[in-house]
Parts: sequence; structure tokens; C-alpha cells
Amino acid sequence: MSGALLPSDLGTVLGVWAHPDDEAYLMAGTALLAASAGSAVACVTATAGEAGESADEERWPHQRLEWIRRDELAASLAILGITDHTWLDLPDGRLAKSDRSDGVCLLSEAIERVQPDTILTFGPDGMTGHPDHVAVGDWAVEAAARVRGTACRVLAATKTPAWLDKFSGVNDGILALDPPCTPPEELALHVSLDDEMLDRKLRALQAQASQTSELIAALGDATYRSWLSDEFWVICEH
Repeated sequence: MSGALLPSDLGTVLGVWAHPDDEAYLMAGTALLAASAGSAVACVTATAGEAGESADEERWPHQRLEWIRRDELAASLAILGITDHTWLDLPDGRLAKSDRSDGVCLLSEAIERVQPDTILTFGPDGMTGHPDHVAVGDWAVEAAARVRGTACRVLAATKTPAWLDKFSGVNDGILALDPPCTPPEELALHVSLDDEMLDRKLRALQAQASQTSELIAALGDATYRSWLSDEFWVICEH
């Protein structure tokens, strides 16, 4: 671990995400390490991801995708040991067009209940630029300030130059991603997962097979595993 913080410094953690699998990709390892240090970990998911794509239409038909993804997320969170989960039940793909004050109010209610010391979410880049991601991260910052003030830090998921260089073939080629980039000296926290923690993160993602199986097959197990092995966080400033 590196950065200004350690997982043991995070206190009560609340992940705030747009869709099922956001949490497994971006905070699974951090959540596991925080929990192992004694922290309570909770998660909020804004939508059920019903507007997403299915890796196999026969196996996971689009008309049932909402319920498939709800069940997959429940299984994934069970693997991660996260029992405190809240659905906001907002429409997938339309968060950026939703009333911002309504989104902030919904997250304020969750924050009031959980009383987190640390919120893990998206930065203003939304990690992938997805409008839902950008909206949820924005709401989280506002809600945290409203409910907890300076008692709660908000950390945004990010990447580093070295990570981007290492996985340029994956990000630029297969996925066409342009993730945010933070110099290592500016990170708040860098979590590098050992084999045991990485195994659990991988299982949590495999549990969301309607979304992950195609990418795992495209990358191969070894590359996919390596691609998941580090989580980076920066203080979120919207």
C-alpha cells in the first residue's frame, strides 16, 4: 500500500456507484482490506443496469437484464462480505438528466444512515466518462458535504501513468477507454492486492457474468487478473 492513507485509516466506508459491477471493479480490494482492518463497509447502487448490454443474449436476455443484474450483484456482494446495500432504483442511462437535487437527497439519506468516514465513488471524469458515473460522483460529493461536512472524506477512483502504460493495449485497444490519470505522489491511497484478496475480487466479478464473461474471455485470465490487481484513489474535488 502507498499514498497518504492506509485501508485501516478509512473508518466506516460507503461506496457510491451507478451500476452493478462498478463496485467490484473499482473498490472490491479496498473494501476487503478496510473490512479486514475492522471497518464497516456499505454500498449504494443507483441503477440496476437495465439499459446495459448482455454478454450472451440467449443466456441473459435483455428483457430480464434488470433482474439478472440485481441477482448477480447480490451474489457478488456476498463474496465481498458486504451486507449493507442500498438500491436507489433510478433509471439506468438517465441519471445525468435526472433532477440533481433529488439524487443528492437520496444519497444524503443513505449517508445519514451509514455515517461514513470515507466515501468511495467516481471523480468528475466518471472513470469512463459515462454520464451516469459523472452524475453519481457529483451527487456523492454534494451529499457528503451536506450531511457529514469535514467528518467525511470523498475518494475518487483513478489510475496512474505506470498503470496506463502497462495496460495500454487493453485500454486503448480492446476497451477504447481513456481513464483518469494521477501521478503517484498525488494519490490518497494505492491498494495492491495479494493473491487471496485478488481471488475474491475476481470471484466477485465472475459472479456478474452477464457483464464480465465476455471481457474475461477477450483478455484471458492472466491479463484480466493483472488488470484488476491495483486500486488507486485520489481526494475527490468536483
